[in-house]
Amino acid sequence: MTIDEIIDFLEDFGGVLATRPGPDDGSPEISWGDVFFFYSPDGVVPKTAQPFATIVTKNYPGDESSRLERPDTFRVSIAAGKEAFIDRTGHAPGEPAAEDDPSVTDAVIAHPVYGSVGWLAVVNPGKRTGEATRELLRTACQLARARHERRHGA
Repeated sequence: MTIDEIIDFLEDFGGVLATRPGPDDGSPEISWGDVFFFYSPDGVVPKTAQPFATIVTKNYPGDESSRLERPDTFRVSIAAGKEAFIDRTGHAPGEPAAEDDPSVTDAVIAHPVYGSVGWLAVVNPGKRTGEATRELLRTACQLARARHERRHGA
């Protein structure tokens, strides 16, 4: 899967807003080139909601373990909910577990920083994890849509 394939997949769902920070939008330089996905049927970045998924193309301070400095390496981070997290990792968010290697590619793992709050991560999703990544992204989008509808009325 490529970054563009992931963006296209998510944008096919109604109400998904993909933001790509860049030099002309006032966003911090560290975020330039990354992609943040929100459920926002009005096309405006929500002020009170976090993205339901991200694509990160570089290491952030304190988040270097995925080794995103490698050429053509990116990480998809997904808030697919507690049930999906348990299904994929075998433990609840925040529970002690064997540590995964966050730099391994094409594997669904607990996010190296946000796994404690239920986020999953995939570095360079490929043949082994392409379908799982799409399924998790679909679930994360559905959860974000449900939260939006609860907050704003269906």
